[in-house]
Amino acid sequence: MDFAAQRQALVARLRTAQEVGEPVARAMLAVPRHLFVPGVEPEAAYRDEPIVTKLDAGGLPISSSSQPAIMATMLGQLGVEPGHRVLEIGAGTGYNAALLAYLVGPGGHVVALDLDEDTAEEARRHLDAAGVAGVEVVCRDGAGGHPERAPYDRLIATVGVWDLAPAWLAQLGPGGRLVVPLDLRGVQVSAAMERDGERWVSRSVAPCGFMRMRGSLTGTETIVVVRRDPGLMLLLPEPREVGDVRSALEAAPTEITVRREEPAPPLTVATGVALWLALHEPHWCVVNGDLGGGPGGGPGIVRPDGVAVLAADGSLVARGHGAGGAGLAAELAAHVRAWDAAGRPEASALRIEAYPADPASRRATGGTAGDPGACDTAPAAGRGPGAVVIEKRHTTLVVGFG
Repeated sequence: MDFAAQRQALVARLRTAQEVGEPVARAMLAVPRHLFVPGVEPEAAYRDEPIVTKLDAGGLPISSSSQPAIMATMLGQLGVEPGHRVLEIGAGTGYNAALLAYLVGPGGHVVALDLDEDTAEEARRHLDAAGVAGVEVVCRDGAGGHPERAPYDRLIATVGVWDLAPAWLAQLGPGGRLVVPLDLRGVQVSAAMERDGERWVSRSVAPCGFMRMRGSLTGTETIVVVRRDPGLMLLLPEPREVGDVRSALEAAPTEITVRREEPAPPLTVATGVALWLALHEPHWCVVNGDLGGGPGGGPGIVRPDGVAVLAADGSLVARGHGAGGAGLAAELAAHVRAWDAAGRPEASALRIEAYPADPASRRATGGTAGDPGACDTAPAAGRGPGAVVIEKRHTTLVVGFG
């Protein structure tokens, strides 16, 4: 197989679909991805698809080679330059570290951290097989960073992070930038952030979806198994009482047509309407699985008295189930109309500010102390109407569109 031609075809497909800068394109043309996924057919290695490489004891994915499209996006956000020192959280297969090594060149250095020794060892073997130099793979909890090589010019996480670890911010040098798949109440966005005084401010934001980080920085996201066969589950931004969802979903729904359009847009956690719900609806959720007509589900609202789910089936429809389903469907429809009225903003329109999570910073942002993951939808002082304050363990986020 002509692997160079396969890489050229992959980069050409990516450039047709999105912006890919010249340095990142050259890196993807040079680094042989198939050597980092040796158990996968070489042709499959050059599709624009994620490749799961490790499962936990319960059969859930915990390591992978990420989709090339989002890798290209995040590397573009990162803005690596020759000679940079880069810290990567989540070594995975080692492929992203190899791309970073190409970008920093012989004068730079890359440190890739992974929680699992077997994953770290595999990444080392893959890097050796590809002849990549300048990468140090270390087995440790990524939340603590790697102070031995600090300061860094850039930091990137290839796992979904619930919060910004203080060690990462401390180990970035002046002018440093981090790019992480940051959780915003259950929705991830790739946020490129730089220091601005005592706070960190986003420079660009893009939709994304990654496996969640494990270890000491594990977040509050919760999966509620509603039914195992056929599979049906709820994804919640934090643990809470949801009632008998299975019985509610078995009841005939109340339907409200929000918008008629053909074709209906796909509804995923990465779409703008899900992000709007996450920021504006305290009881939002994602329903995944079989709702009676095969695989389906979507963003919605769940409370102990019912559940409402947004469905795209020719038209955009809010379906409410259970005793409180009709009211929840009306609320869900109102959220979608508010998103429409705001111009249907997507993740790229977000502005994110992160402050140290101490009382003084909370007063400065207009937030209030609360449980980790709490969302305050009151306007944040000085940030204008519509700004949302999200409390984390280590930081307070102020998030808004525009």
